Amino acid sequence: MPIKYRKGRRMKRDILSVLDMASDFSELIDLAIKMKKERTSSKYKNALEGRTLGMIFEKPSTRTRVSLEVAMQELGGHAMYLNLNDIHLGKGETVADTARVVSRMLSAIAYRAYRHEDALSFAKNASVPVINALDDIEHPTQALADYMTIKEKKGGFKGIKVSFIGDGNNVAHSLMLGAALLGADFYIASPQGYEPKQEIVEKAKSLAKSSGATINIVHSPEEAARGADVIYTDVWVSMGKEAERENREKAFAKYQVNADLLSRAEPNKDYLFMHCLPAHRGKEVTDEIIDSKNSVVFDQAENRLHTAKALLYTLLSKEDDKKDI
Repeated sequence: MPIKYRKGRRMKRDILSVLDMASDFSELIDLAIKMKKERTSSKYKNALEGRTLGMIFEKPSTRTRVSLEVAMQELGGHAMYLNLNDIHLGKGETVADTARVVSRMLSAIAYRAYRHEDALSFAKNASVPVINALDDIEHPTQALADYMTIKEKKGGFKGIKVSFIGDGNNVAHSLMLGAALLGADFYIASPQGYEPKQEIVEKAKSLAKSSGATINIVHSPEEAARGADVIYTDVWVSMGKEAERENREKAFAKYQVNADLLSRAEPNKDYLFMHCLPAHRGKEVTDEIIDSKNSVVFDQAENRLHTAKALLYTLLSKEDDKKDI
């Protein structure tokens, strides 16, 4: 979504989906890599001085919360964590009213919601940029860090096979849309009934026509992993799905990323293993794989910080500050 202006002032830009970064997804990745290399310089240290990011999280968070807080600090701004126990959201105040109030006091808001509909409502009623910090449909900031990591390790995206093995969840949706934008070949292997949403698949396939990507929905983990450059997995039981644990663990038992699967599938020798974390070791992945030389999960986690900085800088800095990027 391109930035718009009105009477010399920038209109707000929300990042609720990877698609909201369609116009500059690649540029944001490159900026994050640049900011990572220049982290110890003083170039960006006052870029967001006087700006405050509010963070409203309905679900627990480690990487998203820490990365956003540190990103604002390193850019000279301030981050404020608004715990659900300390605010009225969902306890007598609507999402829309909370958005109207806090956006009059903040520069931007990161909102982690159980429901995508609430994220949409919050953004519609807020007067400042709203960043989707994860909901039940997408996790766009995670995908940004994931593709930054892939570019660092592989140099680019054309001809790269990204294979997701597991639940067709929010992380899988955002990865699929990112691949479609960047021209990577995306495979996802899920059990019957746990495939990604058809609406997301159709959007990704439409974008892939322009980028040269391919989008492949399969049920065989071996097919997805065969010849892969990136093998990605996530938890089988996402937050909010705990009641389905027993059925999900039975359905996904054959989708564990382990040495046996990879010996049969034969991914590329220098494949990357990725996981958005936290990992349930012994469930979706074994220790042998997540601790292997092919694993980049902690580089991937660190890159949440650098992509958060790139995104916040792009959304909140003055245009004059960007002339020398």
